[in-house]
Amino acid sequence: MADVVGERAAGRSTRALRAEGALATITTEPESPDRMRRVLEQALVFAGAVFAAVYTPSEDGERLCLVESAGIPRTLCGMRDGYSAAGHSPAAEAVRGGRPVWLGSEELAARARRVPARDFSLAALPVHHGAGGCLLAVGERPGGFDPDDRVCLGLVADAVALPGRQPPADGDGEPAPDAFVLTTDTGRVRVGDGVLDLFGLGPDDFDGRVETLMGLTVPEDLPSVMSVVESDHMTIGERELDFRITRPAGPPKWLRLRGRLLPGAEGRPARLVGSVADASTLRADVTDVARVQRLATALATAVTVRDVGKAVVAALRGPLGADRVAVAELESDRLVVVVLDPAEPDSWPDLWRAEWRAEWPDAPVRTMPTLAAVLREGRTRIWPADSALETSLAEVGPGGLAVLPLSAGHRTAGACLIGWDTPHDFGADERALLTAAAGLAGQALVRARALDAEHELVGMLQRQLLPRRLPRLPGAVAVARYLPSTAGLELGGDWYDVIPLPDNHVALVIGDVQGHSAAAATLMGQMRTALRAYAVEGHTPDVVVSHANRLLVDMESDLFATCCYVEVDLEQGSGWCVRAGHLPPVLRHPDGSTEIAESEGGPPLGVMDRADFPMSPLRLRPGTVVALTTDGLVESAEADIDEGMDHLARRLAAADPADLGRVADGLLGRAPRSDDVALLLLRYEGMTSRPLRETWTVWRVPRAVGHARRFTRRTLRSWGVGEDLDAALLVVSELVTNALVHTEGQVRLDLALVGDRLRLAVADASPRSPARPNSIGREATGGRGILLVEALSAAWGTLPVSGGKQVWAELGTHR
Repeated sequence: MADVVGERAAGRSTRALRAEGALATITTEPESPDRMRRVLEQALVFAGAVFAAVYTPSEDGERLCLVESAGIPRTLCGMRDGYSAAGHSPAAEAVRGGRPVWLGSEELAARARRVPARDFSLAALPVHHGAGGCLLAVGERPGGFDPDDRVCLGLVADAVALPGRQPPADGDGEPAPDAFVLTTDTGRVRVGDGVLDLFGLGPDDFDGRVETLMGLTVPEDLPSVMSVVESDHMTIGERELDFRITRPAGPPKWLRLRGRLLPGAEGRPARLVGSVADASTLRADVTDVARVQRLATALATAVTVRDVGKAVVAALRGPLGADRVAVAELESDRLVVVVLDPAEPDSWPDLWRAEWRAEWPDAPVRTMPTLAAVLREGRTRIWPADSALETSLAEVGPGGLAVLPLSAGHRTAGACLIGWDTPHDFGADERALLTAAAGLAGQALVRARALDAEHELVGMLQRQLLPRRLPRLPGAVAVARYLPSTAGLELGGDWYDVIPLPDNHVALVIGDVQGHSAAAATLMGQMRTALRAYAVEGHTPDVVVSHANRLLVDMESDLFATCCYVEVDLEQGSGWCVRAGHLPPVLRHPDGSTEIAESEGGPPLGVMDRADFPMSPLRLRPGTVVALTTDGLVESAEADIDEGMDHLARRLAAADPADLGRVADGLLGRAPRSDDVALLLLRYEGMTSRPLRETWTVWRVPRAVGHARRFTRRTLRSWGVGEDLDAALLVVSELVTNALVHTEGQVRLDLALVGDRLRLAVADASPRSPARPNSIGREATGGRGILLVEALSAAWGTLPVSGGKQVWAELGTHR
């Protein structure tokens, strides 16, 4: 017999032998409801899988249904609750062919006909005993599972197929003493006598309704219990929950519920089956590999490097009774600490305190050669008490030290150090837990670092696309604030802009692109640029927004945007508002009262090819504050947008508008930050000296230029301009003549006197700007007009105006 065992061992790797021993221990223990899950967890520990599941045939044999799983949530790796037994899925092929199916990431992506979000590989192994079915395992090695992994997965497949593995209370007979069967559509539940004893009920006291048992639950724990027993809140697979029930005397009792939702055959409801046990009598899960599953679930939702560190500390320090845990990234030859528990410097060695940087230390690897060797080797190492280690490591764990290299593939991204002050005994299950935790945390850390880099890139992109500073405005002050969401990594498409326009007009723009991604931030930049370009062209507000809508539709983007565009005449204190699916402005009047501006709105940009965007008038008195914001400031899970807008109006009324920056900071101080927030405020003060303006429509009649000259002479004399009259009349003659000769359509002459600057402007319907000739020969009959304008003016230029242009010139005056 010894020869047979030795020969068998010689053909297996050390890892396979360890897997075989762990599985043998589990399968020889007394039957328990979590046996199958514990078997599957060995695929995580010994085969490098991140997800493992068992599928068995349905009652009619037409589908393979999920009955148990372990690892990350199945949705993260694309696994389903069931597969057609006659289909082409790997699970169905393994069952029909009776042999394993191994797929690397490229083969898996080819089958799915899409580019995978992550480099998953897949294994499907048939289960030959009991009810049959298959074992599905998912890994993150692009090349697939290596030979040792495949051996270990074969051992797991054999273990889950052992007779007697069927879950308790899964049939129509009487459930086991500690088991229950809940029919989800009726709420009727069949329970064993042991469950009734735990709840303190006799057979005659129980009416078969799940509500009766839930009525004994401590109220604080009831929502979590309901999330398990109500099928709408639960997917196929295993769930575990600790909760408390009240007792006639004494403190509440802790119970542990383990259950899984099984799909019913056609015409039959789904059933929740499982067991209930006294949590105080269960063995401590310090050595329970089920801790791996809980760690995997926590890491699956960790999106930052700090989140990964916190999940590792939470999963290991308390259950292992450790005195200190450090999680650090590896950067060159230094460990940049991400999470330290405890966080006090006095709890760590002198070398670590000497390297303290702000919140955490940066531990130099070169001063700890043993640690450097572990990181190069890439395997978890454990040292018992009084091991010969360098002081900087020995003082981390004088009673025992574990170093977990956090690796993914062939890359070591960081390390986790766990230390005990008193001698610590490392059991076999605990060593397996540390090994599995290191692999899961390493993969999560690499993912988080990539997400952090993407987040920084998107953040830099968004900062570059938003205005660096707001312009100085005549008769008004504007401030803006932008806060990214704190709920996730990706930034969104919120934007704002302040656009100075001719004749002391200004456009205020705020908008929000759907989604949170680099695509949303990029589209935000495109929409901001487009709105600015259309505004500067001189279009009315409704035309500006309509053009932006048509542009977004033509871009054929999957995203849409909302926008609020307000144009204000800073001379008159009047304005127009156009909304495209966005929130209206909030006005704070000089007397402190506030109102949400009544303004009609159109659809969001990019939704409809042809849409109306009506303009609504605004009237601003000096001292009025205009507030534009995105929904991240006023909408939350606790309050809808209408309530949020009313709350914003009340807070704006209570603010002191004298310091507009402080007002903006105060409004953002209580922002829920579940979404990006953009805020734009403008305080209208009124202009102390208004420009003098007059306009003349130039009719295309034989003496049109003469009429324009007489209008100019009469207007300038009424303004007290006399000395520079001849130069102004000559410039008007040249500009009007050019417009009449070289363009068609309406021509308009605008005169404005701002201080000692006289502005003469002629607008026409042609977008073509006049060209300044480089040289003019003696025989030339044209081209001298622009040179004459340039010679007489302090400055001149052209501006786009609603499909045409405006040619302007400024002259100094003496009054």
